[in-house]
Amino acid sequence: MNKIGIDEVPVLGKRIFVRVDFNVPMDDNQNITDDTRIRAALPTITHLVKGGAKVILASHLGRPKGKANPKFSLAPIAKRLGELLNKEVMMAQDCIGPELKTQINKMANGQIILLENVRFYEEEEKNNPEFAKEMAELAEIYVNDAFGTAHRAHASTEGIAKYIPAYAGFLMKKEVDIMGKALANPARPFVAIIGGAKVSDKIQVIENLLNKVDILIIGGGMANTFLKAQDIQVGKSLVEAEKVELAKELLLKAEKGGVKLMLPSDVVVAKEFSANAASRVIKVSKIEADDLALDIGPESAEHFAQAINSAETVIWNGPMGVFEIDAFAKGTERIAKAMAECQGTTIVGGGDSVAAVEKMGVVESLTHISTGGGASLEFLEGKILPGVAALQDK
Repeated sequence: MNKIGIDEVPVLGKRIFVRVDFNVPMDDNQNITDDTRIRAALPTITHLVKGGAKVILASHLGRPKGKANPKFSLAPIAKRLGELLNKEVMMAQDCIGPELKTQINKMANGQIILLENVRFYEEEEKNNPEFAKEMAELAEIYVNDAFGTAHRAHASTEGIAKYIPAYAGFLMKKEVDIMGKALANPARPFVAIIGGAKVSDKIQVIENLLNKVDILIIGGGMANTFLKAQDIQVGKSLVEAEKVELAKELLLKAEKGGVKLMLPSDVVVAKEFSANAASRVIKVSKIEADDLALDIGPESAEHFAQAINSAETVIWNGPMGVFEIDAFAKGTERIAKAMAECQGTTIVGGGDSVAAVEKMGVVESLTHISTGGGASLEFLEGKILPGVAALQDK
């Protein structure tokens, strides 16, 4: 994963095409409701502006399905980026074409232009070579700073790198370096916490991590399937019946590999899935036939927290319960707190886990928060990400 960063390349006077991830949430009036992803790209953009490059930014937004749609225009993002940089950001009417080429050729060093949504063309997601080549002709250098889309082989994330030299932006390099080191050469003990609803979503992550970690903690809805694999009755709780045998195999694999696999010993249950439902804490052996397990219990949370505090490297992906409902958020909140207290390298990936640490206000205490949901998962699965593979090696 040893990629050349854009900070290692002369940029003065160069036209540089930067693939960013500006796929930000917006309300019905196209007001940006969370600009985290825009802020995440600022170090690369600032470096290029200060270095005297002509900065050409490209991103997708939403799912316009290959058709131009004003609802998915990047114009509000150009405005917000300009405010954050305190500098004019020009907004292009398209992402290819002769008029755009003329406009870019007139740019002065240090100027910025944001191209219109690359997904207004169906050729983007199809990784059409001609479309990729047309984008490449706008620039002399390609930079990928969009880790969140690096698991997709699209024209602007992978195809374009076949035509002009391709390097990693600051955010991309940080993601790949920190997560890459954690997986390839972690300081030990190495602890992974995997949560979320379903085992099926994270089978490959669990299998890959079982070859690497010292302790694997499993919480959230998926823990029920593992409890069931140990012949513990989980009532009406979410269980993937067809994955129980797989859970048995994974438990056996952990045992044979000397990995400590930790499951909840107590849970917070309710009779119905509702914010107003009466809840109680019980041992997993006491779950009743009409109970729903909706969070890990305080005893489990403390055991998990102790394991996290003993770690030199921790990766967390997925909540411990239905953390959107306060009554079932305490397990996830305790994990977030333990991550903040841990003295080792702490990495959080996946939308729900990121939302949890933001809700708890512990973001500043963590080593790294991954911006890429699906990309983070595939990275943890040990897959080669096309957007990363396309960049030049040292």
